[in-house]
This record gives sequence, C-alpha cells and structure tokens, in this order.
Amino acid sequence: MNKYMIAVMMILPMASFADEKHHEDPTKVVTKLGLGYSDELIFSGSIGLDQSRMINARTNKDASEWRLGGSWLFDVGIMNFNFSRAEYDGGSTKDSYSVGTFVPMSYFGFSPGGWQLFPMAGINYSDGEIYTKKTSAEDFDDLDGSNLILISSSSNSAYIGGFALKPLTEKFSLSAVLGGMKGSDDYSSYWAGTGVSYKISGNQSCNIFGFISDDDYGRREKVSFSYSYQFN
Repeated sequence: MNKYMIAVMMILPMASFADEKHHEDPTKVVTKLGLGYSDELIFSGSIGLDQSRMINARTNKDASEWRLGGSWLFDVGIMNFNFSRAEYDGGSTKDSYSVGTFVPMSYFGFSPGGWQLFPMAGINYSDGEIYTKKTSAEDFDDLDGSNLILISSSSNSAYIGGFALKPLTEKFSLSAVLGGMKGSDDYSSYWAGTGVSYKISGNQSCNIFGFISDDDYGRREKVSFSYSYQFN
C-alpha cells in the first residue's frame, strides 16, 4: 500500500453522518481523524460516505504497517472488510484480508450491568513470512548459525470474539476486546486488550489501551495512546 494513497484518503473533503452512539462504539459510522502513539506515531481516519457506509485507514509514519478497510451498517450489526500489513520483531511479516461483523447485543435489550456487548465473527486470509526451525544441513550452510529460518506461509482462518464497552461517567468509559482464530496448516491466534477513554468534548476524545496478541508470526505487547477529532 502506497503511503501517499493512504494519506490522501484520510484528508479528502469529508461529511459526517454520526448518530448519538458512544464514541467508542464499533458500529458507529463517522468521519474523523486520529493521531496516536505506540512505540511510533500512528495516523488514522475514517470517511462517512453516507449514513451506513464508511471507509477507514490507519498507518504508521513510514507506512511499513497499515490497514485499509470499509464498513456497511445494517439494522442489526455492521459488516467490515479490511486489508492490512503487519511487521514483527525479527523480520517476519503478515498481509491479511478479512471480512467480519459486529452485532450490538443492546439491540436485543441485553446490556448486563450497563455493559454494551458486541460479539464479532469473520473469516480471514493471511499470507507472509514466518520463522520455523531449520530442517536440513543446507539450511545451516545458507544462514548465519541461528536455528530459525524465514519461510513463506499462508492460511485460511475463521475468528470469533467480542468487544465490550462500559460508560462509567459522562466522560470516562472502559473498553475491552477478546478474540481467537483458527485456520489451515495449524494456524492459531489470540488477542486481548483493555483500556480507558475520555470524552473531551462533543467532537474530541482520547484513550489509552493495552493490547496483546500472539500467533504463528510473532507476539506483540503494546500500550497505545490516541486522540481523535470527529467532524459534524
């Protein structure tokens, strides 16, 4: 993905069609810009095309990691598709293509303890380079003495999980996410995170979020800080 293309998509003239949903609601169709930090600067944004469709993008400063996607809101839930690229410590990389959905349980009148729950599920295709143990003498001849080698890897997978949101006051809210994925060639993945958000004004919010993920490509543990501005 060309980093200039991502930047253009995030600064196109915008029109917002936001409703009164919580600013962290994953089914919200909105136009906004965001700036974050998690070991490096992260730029994000979304464009509400109308009341039900949205384009969104996210990239780090050199576009070595990015995500481009879109959403289509229905009466019950929202359908999402995403294309993304991720890099891991040591040089392994992963390109992913996914289609999935969030369903707000509050639509069915289910909000236990004031928590807004959003079960999620979808399918995913991943392609990249993964570390594996060397299996032959030729492997050792080619590399530098370590016992691992990068090889191409791909997998078709399905995932399930959920996102939870709990307003504490008019300004502060808790959020959490948990999910897992299983796929072909014994591929597996899980992710979990939790955070706190603060609504600065009707248009502005910020949050801190801790996140951990682990799959065949590598393990990540990150804490991110972000700020977003929503356009009316």
